Amino acid sequence: MGSRGLSEASLESRGGVLCLVEYDDDGVIDSSLRALSFARSLGESSDTALAAAIFGTVSASTLASLQSYGVSEAYEIVLEGVDAYAPLAWARALERLSESLGARAVVAAGTDRGNEVMAYVGATSGMPMVANCQRASWLNATTVGLSRQRWGGSLIEDAVLEGVPALLTVAFDGVSAEPALAPMATLVRDYRSSPSDSDLSVKVAEWKSRGGGVSLADARVVVGGGRGVGSEEGFAPLDELAGLLGAAVGVSRAVTSAGWRPHAQQVGQTGTRISPDLYLACGISGATQHLAGCRSAKHVVTINTDPDAPFLSRADYAVVGDVSVIVPALVEAIKARKSGRVGPA
Repeated sequence: MGSRGLSEASLESRGGVLCLVEYDDDGVIDSSLRALSFARSLGESSDTALAAAIFGTVSASTLASLQSYGVSEAYEIVLEGVDAYAPLAWARALERLSESLGARAVVAAGTDRGNEVMAYVGATSGMPMVANCQRASWLNATTVGLSRQRWGGSLIEDAVLEGVPALLTVAFDGVSAEPALAPMATLVRDYRSSPSDSDLSVKVAEWKSRGGGVSLADARVVVGGGRGVGSEEGFAPLDELAGLLGAAVGVSRAVTSAGWRPHAQQVGQTGTRISPDLYLACGISGATQHLAGCRSAKHVVTINTDPDAPFLSRADYAVVGDVSVIVPALVEAIKARKSGRVGPA
């Protein structure tokens, strides 16, 4: 996989861009691929290399992605004596690695974790951190010109950030995941960090799985439900429809506030931002914060009893009707198509 150990004399990425990379069982997550594309572009604006920081082990699938996205060096960060996620400990390690590399910029995906860790890096280093970026380039040795999303993406702000290292997180729906023109022979190196007790004042105590299913952030099809679904029990047809379509289920903030579904399923500015090929929104009026979370959906279909609901103006197709009638009918139609029947039984 590459050489091991931190050898300052051989660092190809010295003075370049360092990107925090998140991954799951399938490899690098989509948000981090977008962050790598952004970071590589920033490095190219000053002809500097791209390095990746990963807490954990670089798997074969992760390494393949890093090579495809032009990463020259990947650092497996080991927190000695700690396996759990601890934001301050992660930030301290990332800051120290950045200093060892002399990185001019540190980048992360604009995920909950990416934003949290980078905010800690900014607090501990005393450097400003800019979130939700979608474009950036070096204007000179210490100044980055950038554009970033404000107000849920309804406003694009052009700004200048002075200081090294520049700390940036990347808007999920503002950057495409674009592999490099040619793959890179990525070197994998170890980097060990010894957190103090105070660094571990906040850490993950226990993981509880919500079970399998399609990841909301990465789903190609999302079935969304809002207040118009009517109740917690009213989501049963939506769950069945999602299963037939191989889709993830998303919800509006009103649904999580009512306690019908967990916050992990919330789509919106304060939830998960999605970019599916198809978003089927059922009983969702289309509040501004929800629209901000699905603005990158390629196609939107809405089902709502209110013909004047804001979401209908955003939709490619709109059905004015009762979700509790239309969704079960849609489920039966899909079952009929899958079984070869002409229509519902």
